[in-house]
Formats: sequence, structure tokens, C-alpha cells
Amino acid sequence: MAEKEKVVLAYSGGLDTSCCLKWLQVEKNLDVIAICGNVGQDEADLEYIKNKALECGAIASEAMDMREEYASKYLTKALAANGLYENTYPLLSALSRPLLSKHMVEAAHKYGAKYIAHGCTGKGNDQVRFETAIKALDPKLEILAPVRDWELHTREEEIDWAAEHGVPVKASKASPYSIDDNVWGRAIECGALENPWNEPPADIWTLSVDPENAPNEAEYVEIGFEKGVPCSLNGEEKSFLQIVMDLNVLAGKHGCGRIDMVENRLVGVKSRECYETPAAEVLIVAHKALETLCLDRETQHFKLNLEHQWSTTVYYGQWFSPLKNALDAFFAETQKFVTGTVKVKLYKGSCTVAGRTSEYSLYDYGLASYTAADTFDHKAAKGFIDLSALPFAVWAEKQGHEAQDL
Repeated sequence: MAEKEKVVLAYSGGLDTSCCLKWLQVEKNLDVIAICGNVGQDEADLEYIKNKALECGAIASEAMDMREEYASKYLTKALAANGLYENTYPLLSALSRPLLSKHMVEAAHKYGAKYIAHGCTGKGNDQVRFETAIKALDPKLEILAPVRDWELHTREEEIDWAAEHGVPVKASKASPYSIDDNVWGRAIECGALENPWNEPPADIWTLSVDPENAPNEAEYVEIGFEKGVPCSLNGEEKSFLQIVMDLNVLAGKHGCGRIDMVENRLVGVKSRECYETPAAEVLIVAHKALETLCLDRETQHFKLNLEHQWSTTVYYGQWFSPLKNALDAFFAETQKFVTGTVKVKLYKGSCTVAGRTSEYSLYDYGLASYTAADTFDHKAAKGFIDLSALPFAVWAEKQGHEAQDL
């Protein structure tokens, strides 16, 4: 009997990938290697997912702890860019896909697999992110997308198919949410959320309490940064990963990080999405505040435009692209002096900056003050204004009387 071809499957143990694992065996006659990446999901121990894959017929299964790599090589770049798609979504799913793709390609090389498979739908963003990353890393690998190909059109049909083929899954028809989570937050969709008029059901939130039920007293948190990377929390030195994990608890306790938005997906449809990102919200707010102290005006203004470009590029799945690499190089340069401490106030769902300080601060009290300590040369202002307004004065004399809409 000829040896079967091998396929590496991105495996989470959820409904879609559980069905995919069995479908690849039954419909494609392939040997499956299941790769489960721990980027900070709800489950602290993913060994049971690894064993579940083996019990469902995988010839090999690996549960990899990718959290430290995720924080140090992916979240650091996201924070440097203040990464928010459409100025709202902290890109938690978009950030994890290239890391998972990298490890799947490495597994394909290790096991001699011809194929890589994912469990993404035909109208989601993640199919683009996985496949673009895989092609950028090894264009010779062939990609399979079972959920795009099979005849199971609804989650209810998938649940029935899983039951018929003896595939254990947690999803139920009564609670059909689709959830993706990692240390940067949680993404929740489907079910009642598909109607944008519906208020998100209370049971979708797990990292944060309802702001109405949050403590009645505010809590202040001090976050230290070294060259743009968080390095301490309330004066205690910690790894970036640990700070993210701690802030998910601290900020979640105060109801911070809840997002309910309608976003523009890459494939052209609008989608109602809910995100729960306590740590990401706090860190991006704090990082932006520190940058206002440490970046000069022109760099700060120019960086705002590139942050939007970076976020869109990553959302579109182009992590391993020349443009994204070039943007990373620019942001890395801007972070050289973003060192200092930011004090953040957490209170009933709000996260506000209460103070910021840096040894590299460009804020000059003497120049900014209106007190007796004022060192600003007020007489210099007239010449500055005359030169700044000169082009407009010339225009007004020559054309303005006809062009002005008064």
C-alpha cells in the first residue's frame, strides 16, 4: 500500500478544526499532523487538545507554547505601531496568524508534508492571513481549506456532521458563538451578534466584568517602558508577556477593554465583531501618552499616518511583506527614546492617562508655562506669524476675493 500524503493542520480543537481533522482523513485520505499553538488561549494546559487530535486519528500532534515568541516578536511591533485597525480593533487575531503560519511551515518541512490546511471560512479574514503568510514563507506548499470546500454550510450542520462521525466538540446549537482568543484579547462573533441592533449578551464576556458592576473606587496603575516596550508594572520589573497577562486581570476587573464594532472585512463584507482586550487597551493608551512626551512634532504627526497603514497591512494578512518590514524599521527608529513611566486610571470601563514622565521628555516647563517661570520669547511670535501667513496674504491679494466662500 502506497504511503499516504501528509497534511499539517492548524488545530485549535474547536468545531471547525475538529471537523477538518476528520474530513481530511475521510474525504482526502491524508495523514494529518495537528499543530496547536498556545498563544494564550483560555486553556492553560493544551495537552488535552494534543491528545484529542491523536484520539481523532492524527498521526502526530504537537502543542507548542508560542506565548513568549508572540509577545517579544509580534506584540512589540504592534505596540510600536499603536496597531488599531480602523482606529478601534487591536488586531489580536491578525497578529497571531503569521506566527501560527510560521510554525506550520516549519512542521511541514519537519514531517515532509505536501499540504497545509486551515479551518477558515470562505468569507473570513483568516483564510487570507494564513494563505498569504504560508505562500510568503514557502510558495511550494499546497494549501487546503476544508471549510471552504465541504457542503456543510452552517455551524448547525457542522455540529450534526461531527456527531455523525464521532468528533467530540464543545459547540452547541444553543450557544453558537465563534471565539478566537490569545493573550492580546478575545474575538467573539456569530449567534445573536449577527444582528447589529442586538446588545451583546452578557455571557460573551469572560475577561472583564460589567462596568456597572466594577469597583466603585478607581485604581491607578503605573507602567514602565524601555524603548517602547513595557518593562515594569507598579514599579516591579516584569516581562512584557507577564505585564500583558497581569493587565488583563487588573483592567478586566474594572470593566476595561470591551469593543463592539462593525468592521470592514478584507473580503468586502461588513461584519459585527465584539472584542475583549483589557491589556491591549491600557498599553496602547499608555504608549501613545508616552510618545507625546518623547517624539518630536513632525515624527509624531507622520507616524500617525503610518500607524494606519501598518494596521491595515497587518489586518490584510501581509505580515511577511516588504512594506510591513519597512514600516517596522521606521517604527523601531521612533522607539529609541520612548522610555519612561505612564500612570493610568482604571474606573468602570474607562482607561485614562493620569500622568506621564520620561528622562527623554521634550516637554519644557519653562516654554510651556504661563507663570513667572515662562522662558518663551513672545516677541519672536510676530515674525513667525508673518512668515507663516505670507503665502495666504499673497493669495488673498491676487485670488482670494474670487475664491473665498464667505
